[in-house]
Amino acid sequence: MSNGDIFVGETIGTAILILFGAGVCAAVTLRYSKARASGWVVIAFGWGFAVLAGAYTAAPLSGGHLNPAVTLGIAVDTGVWGKVWVYLLGQMLGAMIGAVLAYLVYLAQFQANVRQTGTTEGTAEEPTPTLGIFSTIPEIRNPVANLITEIIATIALVLPILAFGLTKGLGESGTLVLIVSLLVVGIGLSLGGPTGYAINPARDLGPRIVHTFLPIPNKGTSDWGYAWIPVVGPLIGGVLAGLLYNVAF
Repeated sequence: MSNGDIFVGETIGTAILILFGAGVCAAVTLRYSKARASGWVVIAFGWGFAVLAGAYTAAPLSGGHLNPAVTLGIAVDTGVWGKVWVYLLGQMLGAMIGAVLAYLVYLAQFQANVRQTGTTEGTAEEPTPTLGIFSTIPEIRNPVANLITEIIATIALVLPILAFGLTKGLGESGTLVLIVSLLVVGIGLSLGGPTGYAINPARDLGPRIVHTFLPIPNKGTSDWGYAWIPVVGPLIGGVLAGLLYNVAF
């Protein structure tokens, strides 16, 4: 694969990933969405379908990593590092593009996120916090516990992905991406409760940057004090998964 193909594939695939993923979070979160308050199961499956769409789209060009943790895990396993930077650049750019596209899809809903005061009807509803649409927020803010959660959840993603490669039939039948998508749904349902399961540095950091600059009324903080955990945790998890795979398989 050429550097150009990898960059284009990862940019497009990650943009689709975040468009679907941030899109389902917006659908469940924003006040005037038809899917409002439909719950965690919807979010978990929405992110699984996001992986499905993004990875199948990118696969012919780049292999469809869409995740720096996956790229690092593969590099640790294979010892091939020369193209890692191309993957990471494409993933970060794609994540930012996808976040902007999700914002545009729900533009009217974001613009309606306005605090109304002094109404004759009484106290108006509080604006909906928007960071959780773009990036992860822990339910209990404990840096050590949050970091451990992200490391373990990312190992639970990357190690099976590496092991799936040993099953020839998955790759030949074209169902490997489908299985990985179901794996992401499972991680969301089982391991996503504590931190929102970033398990992907680009998925969290790119949209967080976009959230900082988007003109969303009453959007609240972008929580940069927490932002290192969904970056560092998945990177550590990806490296550990690659090392474990090398030792065990």
